[in-house]
Amino acid sequence: MNRIIHIAIILLLSCKLSAQKQPNIVFLLSDDQTSIATGCYGNDQVVTPNMDQLAKDGVMFSNHYNTTSICMASRAIILTGMYEYKTGCNFMHGPLRKDKFAHSYPVIMQKHGYYTGFAGKFGLAVSDGASWDDKSWDVLPVDAFDNWAGGLGQTSYKTANNKYLAKYADKYPHSSRAYGAWAKDFIVEAKETGKPFCMSISFKAPHLPFTPDKYFDYVYKGKKYQKPDNYGAENAEHLSAQAKSGRQYNSYNFWRDSEESYQEAITKYNQLIHGVDYALGMIRKTLEEQGVADNTIIIFTSDNGYSCGAHSLAGKVLPYEEASKSPLIIFDPRTPKNKRGIKRETVTGNMDMAPTILSYAGVDIPGNMDGKDLNPLINKPKKFKRGSIPLFNMWGNDEIQAMTVVSKDWKYIYWQYADDKMEPAEELFYVSKDRLEMTNQVNNPTFKKQLLKMRKQYDKQVKHISKNALDHHDYQKYATLFSRKAKAEDKKDYLTGTYEEMLIQQKKKQAKKKK
Repeated sequence: MNRIIHIAIILLLSCKLSAQKQPNIVFLLSDDQTSIATGCYGNDQVVTPNMDQLAKDGVMFSNHYNTTSICMASRAIILTGMYEYKTGCNFMHGPLRKDKFAHSYPVIMQKHGYYTGFAGKFGLAVSDGASWDDKSWDVLPVDAFDNWAGGLGQTSYKTANNKYLAKYADKYPHSSRAYGAWAKDFIVEAKETGKPFCMSISFKAPHLPFTPDKYFDYVYKGKKYQKPDNYGAENAEHLSAQAKSGRQYNSYNFWRDSEESYQEAITKYNQLIHGVDYALGMIRKTLEEQGVADNTIIIFTSDNGYSCGAHSLAGKVLPYEEASKSPLIIFDPRTPKNKRGIKRETVTGNMDMAPTILSYAGVDIPGNMDGKDLNPLINKPKKFKRGSIPLFNMWGNDEIQAMTVVSKDWKYIYWQYADDKMEPAEELFYVSKDRLEMTNQVNNPTFKKQLLKMRKQYDKQVKHISKNALDHHDYQKYATLFSRKAKAEDKKDYLTGTYEEMLIQQKKKQAKKKK
């Protein structure tokens, strides 16, 4: 009997050691962080020491885009590795159906022996409900994780208001540092299981309302910020009429009202990012203390960018650099030191997150995923083949729903909407030379060949939509809406409302509530 027990103990220890050969994965997601709001991306006005150190230790991706730059859709894309029209998930469309979530990276990782945890803003429902605005919005996959500390909707900056995080409120009243504290407990707990772990944290910061942690008031006290060179309406004259029709151009006026309001907004925005940076430092410290840092991969990114007044724009959604780009940093401690601190300029997207995570875990990547494993781009960049990726906006007023293709050097935007005030429009930016997107090259004969090439890439993506768009949640229409060959007559049955019409409906709803 003693011999049998001895053998059983050896086998158990062997299983634990074997499991730990698989790396732990930490996936960190900020909310509304544009890449240029990060020190390592060239901004000397922000204080992000831990993000900067992570880039020095790992790989920084200079051209990382969110293929749909809005929280609900982007998070579904990150989870599943698929473009929005295959996830079926966004505002005005619907929740993420259960069969799609069943093939998300956390579910797959758990099936392959990983101890999984999620904290923060989940940002979407997992439900077979018919629409995004019914009660299906409240359905969260709490039981799909071994440890859950997520929340409904936007969650709250006030730790005490988050059900699964409230126990950290006394010491960490602001949620950003509270997530760092939760991470410590999760890592300790996960280590005790003997399993590799996959920990995902989705910070609320720096999303509106801009409510930074007072603990960091000293960081930016008395500091004044320079506005970007493409700031203001005078730097939007060359943009399409469609781009200037929605709330991104006509709302969030604190970015434009006055110098004082701009300085207040950008200070709070940056201070919120500093809180996320601090939490990253807390997490790295815990990994070291628990002796698991040498086998833990850290991936840091954001769900979308943020315009912050560039071209007089605010918010996200649109395909311009500030709104669509986010930081992406990957740190693998097993990488030789002479291969750290490198940069990769090939375009990457949020759909690459799930396949990259699965690849690190040694798990096969499902064939339905549109994204690619980024490991070859890191280790053998010449073997990583990708010319361009698509960017979509399938939300909001009709005028701003559009598709884009972007490469390392070029960005082509096709504004499909037309009425008596505007015609379909094309924009071509030489983004590697014109990062502020100040010159539309679409009519420049020097770049005619490049325009034709980008149009061809664009048309290829439209065909992909036609073949792969879901037959529910109103996605098949985009094969027509985004087609460069479709006429206004072909599109009229697919339109949902102009910006002016949406404002009228909003006022009616507000008036009804008052009654």
